[in-house]
Amino acid sequence: MTIIAQRPGPGAARPYRFPEVIRRQVAGGEVVAAHLPGHRLAVASLLLDAGAGHEPAGREGLAGVLTKALEEGTAARDSAAYALALESLGTELFFSVDWDSFRVGVQVPAARLGTAVELLAEAVRRPRLDPADVSRVRDDEATALRMYWANPGPRADAALRADLFGADQRHGRPMGGDPDSVAAVTVADVVDFHRTWFSRPGTLLVTGDLDLIDLDALAATAFAGTGGEPSPVDPPLPVQLRDRRRIILVDRPGSVQSTLRLGHPAPHRSHPDYVPMTLASTVLGGAFTSRLNHLIREVRGYTYGIRSDFGLARRFGRFSVSSSVQTAVTTPALIDAVGEVARTQADGVSEEELATARSWRAGQLTVELQTPAAIASALTTLVVYGLPDDYHARLREHLLSATVEQVSAAAATHLHAQGLTVVVEGDAAQVRDELAASGLGELLGDPA
Repeated sequence: MTIIAQRPGPGAARPYRFPEVIRRQVAGGEVVAAHLPGHRLAVASLLLDAGAGHEPAGREGLAGVLTKALEEGTAARDSAAYALALESLGTELFFSVDWDSFRVGVQVPAARLGTAVELLAEAVRRPRLDPADVSRVRDDEATALRMYWANPGPRADAALRADLFGADQRHGRPMGGDPDSVAAVTVADVVDFHRTWFSRPGTLLVTGDLDLIDLDALAATAFAGTGGEPSPVDPPLPVQLRDRRRIILVDRPGSVQSTLRLGHPAPHRSHPDYVPMTLASTVLGGAFTSRLNHLIREVRGYTYGIRSDFGLARRFGRFSVSSSVQTAVTTPALIDAVGEVARTQADGVSEEELATARSWRAGQLTVELQTPAAIASALTTLVVYGLPDDYHARLREHLLSATVEQVSAAAATHLHAQGLTVVVEGDAAQVRDELAASGLGELLGDPA
């Protein structure tokens, strides 16, 4: 074979500038905006402190039920009329709920943004919440969760979270709830949650060409009829680590694969080590070229893929590794995975590995932050986690300038191979004895 051309090498990274962040207080709430000159498409999102963390015990998934119920019409029009009103603008509502916040937004040409925000506010502030609609939405959500929980993974995730944080804590239970907790949600629960958390002004996020947008008018619409002070934010939770590993076996009789979850608590999202932590996890298991994927997929052939990451919320976080392997190689795969975590913790990262991780993370950031919707999501990060307004403007620089010493120090500080909880969801009869003899940690039973 004759090579007729050489693959071109990477060029110099183009400069990236995150738009200036504009903040103002209007009508009892806050507006956070980013000016995108020349962009005719605009995004407005209402951000409320109404995340899953506020759900009462036994009603996990309540916020998700309310989210779906908001699409069932408003006090002014039924669901069909409301859907037609949105369609006439060429848009739809997009929702998200996480541990810390509820967010609903619209994306339309800037000239239509005022009308779109009126419809958004109508759904959020004055929903119909007809008992029959709420009950139907709840039942649909519970049914969907029953189907989802029949798959490998959700029980393993729940077992890991419960062990890391305690099932008696809200963040020790699944963020989206489980089939039983969602089925237990009542119409009164939904109405009360809405009354408590959706009557406060919140924050209006706006991205687009601000020369075409009246921010004060949008805010007056979004915050109309609201009141009350923002709910206080509790301080970050301490990171409580075990001094020895433990293994939790979740029985799935007859399974030909084992679903693996390994993890331990980690710091909150606004921790100053966020960048070096992220890069350390990228080297370990956050990319296709990572140590874990190379060893366990490419060398051993145990899996199609294995990943690690730091999942961080406003008050807490967790480090985790996830994969699925054939039942017969469950224990060898776990030994290798724990070994790679321990190696990264003890030895840190190499300059070559870090160069790849820096380039990929910085390039990914530049590509992702190109649209009004992506910029609005970035603004959400600033508000929810209390980050400085220039955070995203400087993030790429921080990624590219991180040193081997900084990233290796973060790995040593925030990876804890000895304190991992190892969850195996699989055929217990096939894997129990080998796991018990592996020396990986104390073997516990099925928490279910």
